[in-house]
Amino acid sequence: MKFLLYLILVLLLVPVQATLLPHLSVWNIKPDLGLVAAAFVGLFAGEMEGLLVGLAIGWVLSLFSAGELGLSLLTNGGVGLLAGFLGRQVSQVTSISVGVGLLAVSLASGLLAAATFETLDLAQVWQMVGAIVLPQACFDGLVGAGLYWLLSQRFQVARLRTE
Repeated sequence: MKFLLYLILVLLLVPVQATLLPHLSVWNIKPDLGLVAAAFVGLFAGEMEGLLVGLAIGWVLSLFSAGELGLSLLTNGGVGLLAGFLGRQVSQVTSISVGVGLLAVSLASGLLAAATFETLDLAQVWQMVGAIVLPQACFDGLVGAGLYWLLSQRFQVARLRTE
């Protein structure tokens, strides 16, 4: 049952990100739903499932984007693994901690992506960081915090994390 749920998540993520998110963008900045989904799977299901689902999400998103294949694969897989590890180690996860954590990993992912552009000089990279990477990291953090808050209002999140 979990496998089917993860398969549906991975396969529906690309159409949702391609069709729905352009209408929800703020200043042409869209959240990275793959990163948020990998973090939530890792947080609720553990390190191994977060890693595997994050790798699958990164692979599928890389197939339909113009970016490098390995970068999205590794960042989403790494986020799932890290969220799973932190979900087991942190005793009281709140929406603020989820938001700040997603902001940090999204910022690190964006900085890594900006550093891989070989044709840009340092000034262009810093302009891209200020105009795209930092706002997207803030948006990812807000989306993650909001989703975690909604889940915590609807379900007993502590029980979800221990199952």
